[in-house]
Amino acid sequence: MSTQPINPDINYLQSAALRNWLTDDEEIAVIDVREQGVISRDGYLLKSVSLPLSHLEIRAEELLPRKNVRLVIVDETGGEYAHRAGWTLSALGYSQLSLLQGGARQWQADGGELFTGTSALSKGFGEYVEAHYATPHLSAQELNQRINAGENILIVDGRTLKEFQDFSLPGGVACPNAELVYRVPGLLTSADRPVVVNCAGRTRSIIGAQTLINAGLKNPVWALENGTMDWLAAGYELQHDVDNVAPVPPGSSPALDEALKLSASLVAKYQLQEIDQQRLARYQRESHSRALYLLDVRTRDEYVAGHLPGARWAAGGELVQGVDRFVGIQNARVVLVDDHHGIRAATAASWLSQLQWAEVFYLRVSAEEATETGFAADPDDFDDIKSIQPAELQSLPSATVIDLASSPLYELGHLPGAWFAVRARLNGGINALPATGPIVLTSPDGHLASYAARDLATVTQREIFVLNGGTDEWVRQGFALETGAARLWSATDDVWRSAYHQQGDERLAAFQAYLSWETGLVEQIERDGGVNFALGPVATPEGDWLK
Repeated sequence: MSTQPINPDINYLQSAALRNWLTDDEEIAVIDVREQGVISRDGYLLKSVSLPLSHLEIRAEELLPRKNVRLVIVDETGGEYAHRAGWTLSALGYSQLSLLQGGARQWQADGGELFTGTSALSKGFGEYVEAHYATPHLSAQELNQRINAGENILIVDGRTLKEFQDFSLPGGVACPNAELVYRVPGLLTSADRPVVVNCAGRTRSIIGAQTLINAGLKNPVWALENGTMDWLAAGYELQHDVDNVAPVPPGSSPALDEALKLSASLVAKYQLQEIDQQRLARYQRESHSRALYLLDVRTRDEYVAGHLPGARWAAGGELVQGVDRFVGIQNARVVLVDDHHGIRAATAASWLSQLQWAEVFYLRVSAEEATETGFAADPDDFDDIKSIQPAELQSLPSATVIDLASSPLYELGHLPGAWFAVRARLNGGINALPATGPIVLTSPDGHLASYAARDLATVTQREIFVLNGGTDEWVRQGFALETGAARLWSATDDVWRSAYHQQGDERLAAFQAYLSWETGLVEQIERDGGVNFALGPVATPEGDWLK
């Protein structure tokens, strides 16, 4: 039962009506406000996006930029979380709010599918891609045999650089998927050098390999079947802490010429729509009636050094891997921003246009137009919140410290004696916390903690402080952290945890469960019946390397 009064501005929507909305081609956003770990375990609607109540104020406006969009709120049963989210979104200015009557459980009872894991739509799309294009693959054993036989194979890892540094295949090169067309030609010394694209599981291996094939690369290209999961299951070792990044091709080079040629092939094959600044200005003027996402698909360093004002960073490979993490409104306009070559934008657009989540365009931007640097700072509007400096906290032994970071971050390091808690679950049990002194809230940068401080001010008489600058500032000032999962005030189901978090035989079992889940997505999406991917023409690779 909701602890909030009924919000008269919320419409109560039945499952059948929501299903009609999801297929009428108008803009709509469906947000699930439970914690990410909860929905990945218990199930969510395929076309919903994860926007936990704990982070609602922080993420809503970038994920849902149009305030008058049809916005449907989902939790487990249409209960407390959904009602609390409705009040918060109303306060933020969202005007067309609906609550799914009975929540995800009623959707399922009415015959709808619930999906577990994360980004089921994008990962299911990868399975459709493999089936449609017959993406070639090598098993871990086959790749190992070829390496041991002395074949000069180029192994490129399509994940993020951080993931690559955590672990990678021996001899692998970091080249996130959106960078493949741009950087791989510069790594090829001959037209017959084989290329193997890998990731940690399946999707990015498939999408990466098929990207190069779709673009018309003449070299043999394979996806590593089941990625590093099968590599480890076969008993082979991975390398760690390696920083081997594919270089950017120099200007006026044969490698860049080849990359531009491959990119042009993608533009033509998938009829990608390029716009100019004048068209962008029109879309921006129309954004009150048609949502607009301006997403820079280059690397983080390039974005920080200079980007088009108003653009948000969304590395192209990760955007395809999990479009729901960046674009919350379906059927919106998405403009992918790149440098003057446009290679990364065309690569990402070639997939997003087939995914059919939004209408996709791309924009090439000159260095002179990329005048904004760094990341936009969070607005400082917490003058009503008391803060405390790290040194002051040291001399306040009666304080109870609560850390609102994600549970994995808490386990990696937190203030000595701090409790872990999930913001959305904090209010109900705050007065049962040990001790009676002041409460000090922290989060990585203190921003989430400031929102939580406002929540708690309405439910407790204890004095509340926010650690100034959060845990990051505590570390910058030289104070120590402790590690581990002690003092858990909330369950650690706030985030989805990869199978790689498991150890030993449990890890191998988790790998198999994950791979079975992903390969089973096609059948489940078919049962859901609400998706129409627009997969393109099938490219037939040249040569006899497929045999």
